[in-house]
Amino acid sequence: MSFYDRIYKIFSSFVRRIYRIEVVGAENLPAGGAVVAANHTSFSDPIVLSAAAGGRQVRYMAKKELFHTPLAPLIKALGAYPVDRGGSDITSIRRTISFVEEGELVGIFPQGHRFPGVDPRTTPIKSGVGMIVSRTRAAVVPVCIRNKGRRTRMFRRNTVVIGKPIPYEAFDWEGGALTGYKNASRVIFDAICDLAEDGGEGTT
Repeated sequence: MSFYDRIYKIFSSFVRRIYRIEVVGAENLPAGGAVVAANHTSFSDPIVLSAAAGGRQVRYMAKKELFHTPLAPLIKALGAYPVDRGGSDITSIRRTISFVEEGELVGIFPQGHRFPGVDPRTTPIKSGVGMIVSRTRAAVVPVCIRNKGRRTRMFRRNTVVIGKPIPYEAFDWEGGALTGYKNASRVIFDAICDLAEDGGEGTT
């Protein structure tokens, strides 16, 4: 049993209780490597998403500054690895691609930053998720973390809705790399927002 498996066994039920996590669409999570893309409202979103993944480890890119804080052990235990947001971090990008190609799940928040209490359709998105999909040719699993007031909080119900995977072939890569990344990221984030609307995010 790996370190992550031990951590997950000990803490997943605890996290599910304090965040009152309900998972919808767990059957949509593929067995192999994939990109898991979700909305972002709270620092605790990776914890909630990991607890909802049915025991599979979800890897995350996290800003390098967090690895020099008291939270570093927890961040590493969750499978996170550092990225330099100030520039083009080729090493982190290659590492992300390797994880997916090796059959692991990589979690990405297309918004890039947390937007608590905000309608996700009004927030900007980054093109990084499109770039990762382009390089790995992996399927993307859209996920929406739905909750009252669009904020992930303890002791409030948080519903993790896992949508059907979007295959690589579904994206339009014409018009050049940058245009393709941008278009793919938009399709992915629209799918996340559709999951939010299906259950009325912000009304539970």
